[in-house]
Amino acid sequence: MNAPTPITVTPVLVAQLLAEGERMPVYVHVIDHPDGRVLVDTGMTELHPAVADMDPVISPLSEQEFDLSGIDFVVNTHLHFDHCGGNRLFAGTPIYVQRRELEDARTENDYTIREWVDAPGVRYVPVDGEFELLPGMRLVPAPGHTRGTQVVVVESGGRPIVICGDVAVWFGELDEPHTEGQLLVRALDPELVWLAHAHEPWRPPAV
Repeated sequence: MNAPTPITVTPVLVAQLLAEGERMPVYVHVIDHPDGRVLVDTGMTELHPAVADMDPVISPLSEQEFDLSGIDFVVNTHLHFDHCGGNRLFAGTPIYVQRRELEDARTENDYTIREWVDAPGVRYVPVDGEFELLPGMRLVPAPGHTRGTQVVVVESGGRPIVICGDVAVWFGELDEPHTEGQLLVRALDPELVWLAHAHEPWRPPAV
C-alpha cells in the first residue's frame, strides 16, 4: 500500500520593503498538494509611487525560475498591495479571498493599490467564512490585521501547518497573541506557522 503523498509548503522571497529603517522580506508560499498546486499571496511585480517611501526591492515570480502555469489555485490572505501585486500574473486562475476583504479593498480609501486588486483578467472567488479548498486544506477567517484576513490551514496527519500572511508580522505577535486572528492561530495548536514577513516559520514554545 502506497503512503499518502505529503503536502509540502515552500516559501518564495518576492520582495523586500524598508520598514522602520530595516529591510523586511515579503514571502509568498507554494503548497504542493496531491490534488493541485496552491499559491498563497502573490507579492509584488512592479514599483508604484504610493509605496516609494518603502523603497521596494522586488523579485517577482515572473522573473524567477517559477512555473506560473503550474499554479491551480491562488489564495489571498488579504489584499494589501504586497500580497496581491502579483495577482495579474494569474489571469484566469481562481483567486480565493474572503468576500469582506474584497469589498473593503474595492471601497475603502488608502487600503491598498486598487488597480492591482482588479488587474485585467483577475478572477476572484469570494468566500464567506471557513472553506475547504482541497482535502486537508481549509481557508479560515482570522480578522485583526484586516477585517477580512484569512489563513490557510494544512492538515496532513499530526498538528496543522498554518500560512498566516500578516495575522502576525513578527514572532512576538504569536508569542503573545492579542487579535482574534492571532488567538485563533494559537488555538489551532500548530506545528509551525509561516509568516509573510519572516525568513523562518514560527514554532510554538516547547512546553
